Amino acid sequence: MKNSHDHFSTRPSLRRAFSLVELLASVAIIGIIAFLAIPHVSNMRADGERNLAIARAEALNMGIASLIQTRGRTQATLDWAGKTDAQRYDLLRPYLGFAEASLTAFLPSGYDVDFPDLSSGTLNKVILKGATSAQIYY
Repeated sequence: MKNSHDHFSTRPSLRRAFSLVELLASVAIIGIIAFLAIPHVSNMRADGERNLAIARAEALNMGIASLIQTRGRTQATLDWAGKTDAQRYDLLRPYLGFAEASLTAFLPSGYDVDFPDLSSGTLNKVILKGATSAQIYY
């Protein structure tokens, strides 16, 4: 019959810990993965901000179309003429589903828009500009 205390014997344990080399290897592998992932994370953030700016520019386009449909082309053109971009944004705020208090708060930092002239008779899109003031085509 086996003694119930055999597993508490003084024999060396079969269990062993990780060696220093194994720990260093795993830390090195994690470091390599982080080194490869960090540039992609920052690129994803920049792409996300660019996509947000494009979505906000499209929302402004829809707001302009709604302004014209609601007020009529003649009245909308009269309301639009001679205004700054900030004043034009204030005209569009009621027609936007999500509207910050100002145009600079509405757009991601580093992006700007130029509103179209409504007096030309054609409805043009807003011009979206990036941090280098280069036009972003969307």
